[in-house]
Amino acid sequence: MANVTFSSPAMNKDVTVYATAGDCHTLLAVAQKNKLPIHFECENGECGSCAVEVSILSNRQPMGMHLTEKEKVALKLAGKISREQIEQSELSDIPPPWRLACQYIVRDEDILVKF
Repeated sequence: MANVTFSSPAMNKDVTVYATAGDCHTLLAVAQKNKLPIHFECENGECGSCAVEVSILSNRQPMGMHLTEKEKVALKLAGKISREQIEQSELSDIPPPWRLACQYIVRDEDILVKF
């Protein structure tokens, strides 16, 4: 089980929900299931409207999956990450903090999601 805490000025308070690791649900699907207001449009990684900042809340190596090609393009066009940050994340095997909620698969780690 993973604790996923959502934080946004659009909400009265932070909300922590439980996500079952291995279900392969996206962060957006977890938010929708719990009626949390992450903005989205295409749900396919094309538009970048569901960009969120993800922080790992444990002292372990992050388990988050690498950026998808769609994320690289959308986040770079949105000015959330640079080419250098993409290259560094691939070299260090640690994903950057900005992700697309429709592409990020929730893993067995506690995270903070700001949007």
